[in-house]
Amino acid sequence: MKIHKLLIFALLVASGASSCKKVLDNVDENYAVAGQIFNDSTLAVLNLNVLYDSNLPSWAGVNSGSAIANPSGLSDEAYNDNKFFRGTISNNDVGDIGTAVNVSNNYGKIRLINTFIRDVNAGTLPAGTKNRLIAQALFFRSFRYFDLVRLYGGVPLVLTPLQAVGDEAKDAALLPRNKTSECIAQITRDLDTCIKYLPKKWAGTADWGRITAGAAAAFKGKVLLTYASPQFVTNEASDPNNPATIVERWEKAYTANQEAVSLLTAYGWKLAASYDNMWFTEVNNPEAVLVTGYNNFNTATSKNNGYDNSARPSYLGTGGGSYQPTWELVKSYPMLDGKAPGTSTRYVYSDQNFYKNRDPRFDKTIAYNGANWPIVGNQNYRLWTYFVSNRTVEPGTASSTGFYCRKAIDPTVLQNNVIYSGTDWMELRYAEVVLNLAESAAATNRLQEAYDNLILIRARAGIEKGTDNLYGLKAGMSQTELINAIMYERQIEFAFEGKRFWDLRRRKLFSTVLNGKIRTGKQFNLITSGAPASLSTSPYVGRDALSTDQVYTYMTILPKTLDNGYTINWKDEYYFFGIPTSSIANNPKIEQTRGWGGSFDPQL
Repeated sequence: MKIHKLLIFALLVASGASSCKKVLDNVDENYAVAGQIFNDSTLAVLNLNVLYDSNLPSWAGVNSGSAIANPSGLSDEAYNDNKFFRGTISNNDVGDIGTAVNVSNNYGKIRLINTFIRDVNAGTLPAGTKNRLIAQALFFRSFRYFDLVRLYGGVPLVLTPLQAVGDEAKDAALLPRNKTSECIAQITRDLDTCIKYLPKKWAGTADWGRITAGAAAAFKGKVLLTYASPQFVTNEASDPNNPATIVERWEKAYTANQEAVSLLTAYGWKLAASYDNMWFTEVNNPEAVLVTGYNNFNTATSKNNGYDNSARPSYLGTGGGSYQPTWELVKSYPMLDGKAPGTSTRYVYSDQNFYKNRDPRFDKTIAYNGANWPIVGNQNYRLWTYFVSNRTVEPGTASSTGFYCRKAIDPTVLQNNVIYSGTDWMELRYAEVVLNLAESAAATNRLQEAYDNLILIRARAGIEKGTDNLYGLKAGMSQTELINAIMYERQIEFAFEGKRFWDLRRRKLFSTVLNGKIRTGKQFNLITSGAPASLSTSPYVGRDALSTDQVYTYMTILPKTLDNGYTINWKDEYYFFGIPTSSIANNPKIEQTRGWGGSFDPQL
């Protein structure tokens, strides 16, 4: 009861919802109960809004409540010194399963969701209203359980709020782990309910950002694609203990993603016309399937995204370039004709001129020394990250990698207002649904359909069509080659969107893609001999007028080791993490994961 009371008044103050006055006039503020709240649709929606606010991910895929809060540095696209890549993770380092009674972790959030569902069911609202409210809550329950399952495999399924006081309540809460297959089945059932009862598209702009049937269908496709991926499949497809073969799982993933694309397309979702500007459509963004809304207020009702400020160089805001591309990511982008660097016969690649003739998404994601980067309202701004006599020319701290991420950085926000950036985050965008369909089509040997969807993404990106109309794709690819091409496309399309870590993990690619490697950057040193004064002498007057080619004539590009020199050492057991010791101490019925000293098989 106290939770409901706090939520009501906090939200009423923030929203100025005078329509609730008729209810509250006759309610003792100290004794408001769920029955009074969930008999009123306005109050019920306010409580639902809390579930949205506490469960939707934030920028770059940062997921509040997850044990993997920020995946940006856990791949080859950015640097982060961490135990995962050092190979020193213990089962106590990944803790989000019964380690504490806390509203901020996955199970704490699930309890609030279950409580909301129970109380809506007990209320007197019309059946249609109840169904819409509960369906939205079920989406977030599926979202939370999916996060747990991809971390641990099967976990205890709690579908009603457990009692919190007394020995009997404690005994009832000692639940064993459900099988992974049971968890996936429950997630799928919840999402099917969402698809059934949620609007295909909400009628008013005031409801923009609410979960739709299409969003639930797209998330179902993502869940089933993940479940079909190698992470969740035993080494032998014929294993009698495996309840679903690879083909059966991929067929379900294909059907789900096909239905998601059809549903979304029928109601106006599509690839946005512009790869970079798609982030700045506030309402009815056709690319945004699952979106977290922000505002640019600087008042008590502010909800600013934080990403914009932290990503840009410190002297262009108050952040510090937190999302810095590695050289490995920089070098991975295709050429303008869609071919990988070094394989194109039309565009010759060299490390010295890495910036030339690249996939257009390169310049829309990577900010590099000498690049034109429209920012802080200046369409002609040039970024300078080089060194003169071992001193950076940057007004603030130099980039550790020599590069900055410019994706989704609002070019119109002035420096003083960067901290109030309100750009919305697209956790699931239409492009991902298309590539999920492409991958499941390839996995089920529908190769032409996979090609067609890949081409949609490359055409929007601006890659050259080519005489064969394949946008740089190799003709006649095998199933394996096509899946590899799709994973490559995902790496480029979703750079700095928090997808790469999860893709490498579900495809079990860490050992082949990253292990034994060191992430690196670059340092751009000016060759002072013969260099124009505009590059070598402060205040560098006139350097903005130089072409990028002229600038790099006087640059030596040196390698820069990151990771403190250690090589990446991801271990196979990390594909499913161990259960923390404290969790098992709290609940002896929880069985430890195989590979971590236990016998629980997360692939069953």
